Amino acid sequence: MKTIIAACSQNLSGSRASIQTALRTLLAAPWPSQRDVRCWLQLLSVLQWVLSFLLLGTVSLLLLIYLVFTSFWPISALYLAWIIFDWDTPEKGGRRLPCLRRWPVWRHFRDYFPVKLVKTHDLSPSHNYIIGSHPHGILCVGAFCNFVTGSTGFGEMFPGIRPFLTTLAGNFRLPIFREYLMSGGLCPVTRRAIGYLLSKNGTGNAVAIVIGGAAESLSCRPGVTTLILKNRKGFVRMALQHGAYLVPSFSFGENDLFRQVVFEEGSWMRSIQQRFQKMMGFAPCVFYGRGLTSVRSRGFLPYARPITTVVGEPVTVPKIEDPSCETVDMYHEMYVRSLLKLFNENKTKYGLSETDELHIL
Repeated sequence: MKTIIAACSQNLSGSRASIQTALRTLLAAPWPSQRDVRCWLQLLSVLQWVLSFLLLGTVSLLLLIYLVFTSFWPISALYLAWIIFDWDTPEKGGRRLPCLRRWPVWRHFRDYFPVKLVKTHDLSPSHNYIIGSHPHGILCVGAFCNFVTGSTGFGEMFPGIRPFLTTLAGNFRLPIFREYLMSGGLCPVTRRAIGYLLSKNGTGNAVAIVIGGAAESLSCRPGVTTLILKNRKGFVRMALQHGAYLVPSFSFGENDLFRQVVFEEGSWMRSIQQRFQKMMGFAPCVFYGRGLTSVRSRGFLPYARPITTVVGEPVTVPKIEDPSCETVDMYHEMYVRSLLKLFNENKTKYGLSETDELHIL
């Protein structure tokens, strides 16, 4: 018995010694600094955003189709019934959730680049506005961060103004993804949806439209400031029909987030991109960014480059139910002049040189 007790005591002593050694080793190991933790949180916040926009809709659709052939088919049936019942909601202001706009992850998302919002003039809550967002870039990071999340202080800078960001109507046909978009205040870029916000949702609405759209994304590359705007006049006509003021905005640094393989005009690859854009509404860009593990690796995460979105002076627009082409052209020219003024006054402050020019096609 004494031998057994002695052996047990020896084993316990050895275990305690092993635990103490392990604890000392653990405490002596270098712990990640606050800066390292902050960097990883920022990286993960951007990763979830990129995956949500690139995969959430497609994966959700495939999952619901798969569930149809399993014992969980009622889930797909109930969600299909919900979509049919809720079909027109995106066209009628959506279903924004303030808690999602205040989600703490968006602060890490903002700080990754970082993204900054600059106000140059007040926006009165007694009017409605169409904010032209330029440039498109690859994924419209500046527009999303400023007009969808509350992380850059839009609500504090423009009290009484409710921002909405428009995107392709087809995105609101994808299950789960449509709920995600609406909860952030996104709506389809259609006449019906924009008209509802400007005429049946009171005042103080600011509808942000990325004017250049998918066509502009094909020319996106670092150091190039080319906008597709010369023949984009539908937003001006909408503003005139509803008496909404036109507000230019420009996100300096948007085109620096990714590297894109730009195919020359007239090449067969460019023609494929343009045909795909006409059929599907978006252009298949060949681009890359940084990887998850290293800045020097390649992947689909944007590079950490500062983005500064400057919101310019509103262009006063009268309400004309049936504006003539001449009137539309006049206010379009006024908008372009206001945008050029905004660009030239701020370009040297946010990473461009005095010789850089804004090219409008």
